Amino acid sequence: MSEKYFTYEIDAVTFQLQEPCDFAWLSKLGRVFKVFDQQDSGNLSFGVEKEGQKYFVKFAGAKPLTYDRNPSDAVDNLIKAIPIYKELESEVLIYLVSHFEVGVGYAAVFEWFEGECLHSHWLFAGEAKLNHPESPFYRYKQLSIEKRLASLDVIFAFHEHVELQGYVAVDFYDGSILYNFANDETRICDIDFYRPKPTVNDLGENFWGSSRFKSPEEFILGAPIDEVTNVFNMGATSFVLLGGASDRSFAKWEASEAHYEVALRAVSLEREQRYQSVAEFKLAWDRAGIV
Repeated sequence: MSEKYFTYEIDAVTFQLQEPCDFAWLSKLGRVFKVFDQQDSGNLSFGVEKEGQKYFVKFAGAKPLTYDRNPSDAVDNLIKAIPIYKELESEVLIYLVSHFEVGVGYAAVFEWFEGECLHSHWLFAGEAKLNHPESPFYRYKQLSIEKRLASLDVIFAFHEHVELQGYVAVDFYDGSILYNFANDETRICDIDFYRPKPTVNDLGENFWGSSRFKSPEEFILGAPIDEVTNVFNMGATSFVLLGGASDRSFAKWEASEAHYEVALRAVSLEREQRYQSVAEFKLAWDRAGIV
């Protein structure tokens, strides 16, 4: 590595940053057993353990190797995210334990969930995500249709809850989904950019999110971002987890034709052709499961 990078060894982990940063505060939270240092959000996250309890610590204020903006932007984003986790608290959302200022940075401490991220790009990038036998996404796609439908139900129900609380999902993708393969439990994480309604696309083509999940309006400056947008997001999610992702043909679809028709309507390019709320979408989806 170039000399411009700064290497840190804390307990069981080693990582590098573009700029020096003080992590003395971290030892008070417990022993570090894992680091997540390749997030383009600018956050540096840790798995820590103290007295038999594990926690997930998200820290903004450092400059990871993959981050090309000012660390203060990441700090602002994390501080703004705190009330979102409180407003949208749910048994399927990772639980926010505490949050506090750390020097020029900010930290948020969550309960640890023994699940695996379905978009583990730091371990399985590109084709490896889709084909490597140890990839969480690959293993998820090998689950039975019944287990994946149950997992999707958790995701859809959470976003119906989001809708009821007057919020819209922003930047939801498979990196926001954690799955515990031991007990088939699904959790939602990383909802930092969810927003209260009403809101619009204020970033144009660079609006937060993965192109595999984004609706047409999430590429258009000034377009409304609302429950109809989230209907598209949920439909796109079903194609990623049950079908061919961006290839939305029936040939790639693994569930019933009735579910396919619901998912296809949800990802209509024309907003008025979609279901007009996540609740309406979920009702149609649930009915398709009865057919």
